[in-house]
Amino acid sequence: MKVYFCGSIRGGRDDVTTYQRIIQKLKSYGSVLTEHVGSDTLSSWGEAAVAEGGDRAIHDRDLDWLQQCDVVVAEVTQPSLGVGYELGRAVTMGKKIFCLFRPSSGRRLSAMIRGADDGGAFTVSDYTEDNLDQVLEQLFRNSHPIS
Repeated sequence: MKVYFCGSIRGGRDDVTTYQRIIQKLKSYGSVLTEHVGSDTLSSWGEAAVAEGGDRAIHDRDLDWLQQCDVVVAEVTQPSLGVGYELGRAVTMGKKIFCLFRPSSGRRLSAMIRGADDGGAFTVSDYTEDNLDQVLEQLFRNSHPIS
């Protein structure tokens, strides 16, 4: 299974440690195409300064990965225009989408994300640091049997 993980880059890197934990767990379900989102060396300036081709190359590469993936997992606690864009494109592509939100952050999740939860192809799950692994296991169990 190919997993596309979404997390904030230019919108803020406050949750990078959480992204790393999620990515490690996702690796137990398949390959994570966007593992770089959890990199400690990636700043809120993003990759454009080092990526050949700049923003266009990043956009095109990421859309290619989005096309290839079997499931999209997005950590949506830190607001991010890029994550919202990726989710919109994934919906258009008919991808299975799991959004993870941490209410303890004190933020309120956008109604456009929370309201998209249809209990099937687009799922939003609240989590805590303590139950993150169990939430992911439940999402994947309900979507694909875990061997």
